[in-house]
Amino acid sequence: MRLLDILPQTCIKAELRGKNRREVVLELVELLTKSGAVKDKAKVIDAVMEREKLMSTGIGNGVAIPHAKTSSCSRLCAALGRSSGVPFDALDEKPVKLVFLLVTPEAETGPHISALARISRLLKHKVFKDSLLAAKGEAEIYRIIEEEERKR
Repeated sequence: MRLLDILPQTCIKAELRGKNRREVVLELVELLTKSGAVKDKAKVIDAVMEREKLMSTGIGNGVAIPHAKTSSCSRLCAALGRSSGVPFDALDEKPVKLVFLLVTPEAETGPHISALARISRLLKHKVFKDSLLAAKGEAEIYRIIEEEERKR
């Protein structure tokens, strides 16, 4: 699976303004709504926040991958946001700077799991992660992901 198959440049936000987990999720869901990937913004936000209640998706090292299944989308879709650091109840208790949001139809499991694994694998590469954090805007973030996917 290629990350850019589910993450268009219009669903990347280089400067998240949210000060907490819910505000950040709201910003990213807004991108998915504007792109037409999801139909019911409120339903998606509720699904993501319900999933967060089970266990934080802050995986550590400044990264969170909130995700949810919902009837409000017809295919797996993603949004990416970068923050100066937002509390996310991450495993290492550090603020999160990169947030990858995944939303998938309720009946799908395979692509959802593949996307989670793909994002996790890519972000294990320090140079890649540092490049995303240093990028000057959405277009550069997209280009960095594109280059990384060509390599791996």
